[in-house]
Amino acid sequence: MTDRPILVGKRCVLRELRPADAPSLQRHADDEAVWINLFEGFPHPYTMDDAHAWCGGGWRDMGDVLGIEVDESIVGCIGAMPQTAPGRACNAEVGWWIGRACWGRGIAAEALALFTPRVFDARPRLARLTATIYARNPRSMRVAEKAGWVREGYAPRSVVKAGVVIDSVLYATYRP
Repeated sequence: MTDRPILVGKRCVLRELRPADAPSLQRHADDEAVWINLFEGFPHPYTMDDAHAWCGGGWRDMGDVLGIEVDESIVGCIGAMPQTAPGRACNAEVGWWIGRACWGRGIAAEALALFTPRVFDARPRLARLTATIYARNPRSMRVAEKAGWVREGYAPRSVVKAGVVIDSVLYATYRP
């Protein structure tokens, strides 16, 4: 996504991260209940230095990323990383997270539903978006389903988190 839009929903706004977002982002990200279901590279503890680096532009290295804003504060992020391997350039991996204070309110599902068409519009070569969700995380599976994504498969012993091999579930959506 070359231009970073503001996407407005009923529950949240998706927008570019700014350096001033670091304190709110750090507060929501520095929670073991959030970290345990995020990819292995997500820092824990999540320090102010991590938040300043991310909000100061580090997000630009991770594909198409937007902050999830609720009540004028950043409470999480959503992003898509296009695949670059030969034969896989029609795919992008999508990931999202929100702080625990916002769980169960439909915010993540709305964010994913807002974000999905924007990624397809911005990247015409994409045919498919995927999300690898830890099998122990039914909340994220429900987010994907509420946003209209479909479950493609179950992959036993397919990812490592905190040194433990765990199962994952693959969700996807396709260019309309």
